[in-house]
Amino acid sequence: MDFFQHQDEARRKTWLLLFYFALAVLAMIVGLYVILFTVLGGMDHVTRAGGSGLWKPELLLISAAAVCGVVFVGMMYKTFELRGGGEALAVSLGGRRLNPDTIDLRERRLLNVVEEMALASGVPVPPVFVMDHEQGINAFAAGFTPGDAVIGVNRGTLDYLSRDELQGVIAHEFSHILNGDMRLNLRLIGLLHGILLLAVIGYYIARFGGSSNSSSSSRDSNKSSGGQIVIIGLGLYVLGYAGLFFARLIKAAVSRQREYLADASAVQFTRNPDGIGGALKKIGGVAGGSILATPEAESASHMFFGNAIRGLWFPGFATHPPLVERIRRIDPQFDGAFPHVEVQPLEEPRPAKRVSARPSAVPVLPIPLPGMPGADAMGVTGTGRVAVDSASFVASFGAPTASHVDHAQELMKSLPKELDSAVRETFSARAVVLAMLLDDETGVRAQQLAAIEKRLGASTRQATERLAPFVAARGASGRLPLVELVQSTLRQLSVQQYRDFRDTVIEMAQADRKVSFFEFTLQRSCLLRLDRYFFSTPPVKILYLSLNGLLPELGLLLSAIAHVGSQDERQKAAAFDRGARTLGAGGGLELRPVAECNLRALGAALEKLTQSAPAIKRRFLTAALEVVSTDGHVTAGEAELLRALADSLECPLPPLFAGPIVEAETVDS
Repeated sequence: MDFFQHQDEARRKTWLLLFYFALAVLAMIVGLYVILFTVLGGMDHVTRAGGSGLWKPELLLISAAAVCGVVFVGMMYKTFELRGGGEALAVSLGGRRLNPDTIDLRERRLLNVVEEMALASGVPVPPVFVMDHEQGINAFAAGFTPGDAVIGVNRGTLDYLSRDELQGVIAHEFSHILNGDMRLNLRLIGLLHGILLLAVIGYYIARFGGSSNSSSSSRDSNKSSGGQIVIIGLGLYVLGYAGLFFARLIKAAVSRQREYLADASAVQFTRNPDGIGGALKKIGGVAGGSILATPEAESASHMFFGNAIRGLWFPGFATHPPLVERIRRIDPQFDGAFPHVEVQPLEEPRPAKRVSARPSAVPVLPIPLPGMPGADAMGVTGTGRVAVDSASFVASFGAPTASHVDHAQELMKSLPKELDSAVRETFSARAVVLAMLLDDETGVRAQQLAAIEKRLGASTRQATERLAPFVAARGASGRLPLVELVQSTLRQLSVQQYRDFRDTVIEMAQADRKVSFFEFTLQRSCLLRLDRYFFSTPPVKILYLSLNGLLPELGLLLSAIAHVGSQDERQKAAAFDRGARTLGAGGGLELRPVAECNLRALGAALEKLTQSAPAIKRRFLTAALEVVSTDGHVTAGEAELLRALADSLECPLPPLFAGPIVEAETVDS
């Protein structure tokens, strides 16, 4: 099953979730009806309310309205509370966000592992939270999309695991990020909160409903009414916790098989079964295992790496498979004996090579859109070419391999000290992005620097000028990883600081009165995600399940790619026709003129395509590959173009081109 199938499977799981949820609500309505009938059935106004015997329509209506009302209010409250996505959940669980420039060695190791997995996967580096009060071994990933995901870990995960074991756990969580599990899991929390709210209301009714300050003349009747209220409250309490049975049934149905899949994916990502296998064994050996202390553990238990709650009366309703079974799927020789676990000493730092402070002067040319001055075959540095077929291209989405992880580790080691520190600090992270936009033409560059100083101050201008040579030295294949690295850091800006930064990026991109494809994709990849974070933009809904209604947009995008890829009209037409055939649109697509392929139209087309089903995105991206690889190969620049398009559609694509990361002398650190 590939990335796009996983996304479709997650959508189908949503319908299964809603089916179980409806059964749970129906069962609680019947339960409340029985309670009310038992307690109030003998009362005259109920007996005369129509119906006979056990059938009381008005009482059933009251039961349905009460249950549905409570569940709806609870569901909407929790959904609103979690509108901030994964970060809101992490905070509710008691998480503390790690600063990207932390000097704590265990935290620094965790951030390094997360950065490597993000770069290998082709997603922005997610913010990381640590739950300091949780001493067990556990972790979670949460968010609506890969672009707004967060990673959370218990303090015990940092203290008890080696680097390889920590990498196995983080790889497991990245599988959930890439396979579409997170959005479903957040929806599940909202739905189940409504069910559990019934128990909370019943508890308070039972506790306070029977108290009475009435006069002595009516004390006996009030005592009788108070007793009935207490019985109803206790009934609701029991009914609510009966709902817990359904809640756990729903979570088990949704999550158990996905845990096996995530375990297997972690082994594939890291090429090291001892990593995740060792982490699972330590869960069995450490005091407390993976259990959480927070009261929020019940609602979020299905999102964690290991079982987060106690008291499961029947293993079949657990959110996770049995620990021993998970281990034996990874290590068939496991004898069931868990190791004695102590705080893990930090490993000696691995020898790393750092780029010297003198960057090489490798120019980075933009990718001009059709009709813009300076347009050439692709307009980017890098002469490497790789052969990529459609099958391997599709299979690579959401499926980083150990070689991608190795490449990410080498990329991180190759960062100059100046960039390594800059991407982790809020002030200088802005300068890294701005440095990517500096034009080679002296007059335009001066105008851009003036805009930086006017909007963000002289210090930001100086930082941008200082970092520009190091950014340029990364070459075409090094720009997107830098964008991915800085996004987590930039989330720490205030809303006003982000607005100023955003306006500066747009002004710089327009300074030369043309916008390169890189500038266009930078705005979509970076600013679009940050817009969602700072302005609470709701996640995109899927509105298009077929090509119908999308053909004009698909034709426009394929036309733009064909124009960018070649200056020869025959080659453009041949590339476009090849892409159109791959898309399967029949004769409904024609190569659009250059003049129609403007940035506003392309942005609107991508925005609409984002609302399509995963299968449509798959067909489009495969067609885009066919357009750029008409000659049988994909260059470094073409690979980054494909990654930028995939990124815009929230389809994580690992690096296709792992050529030289940087051309500079290296020295031992």
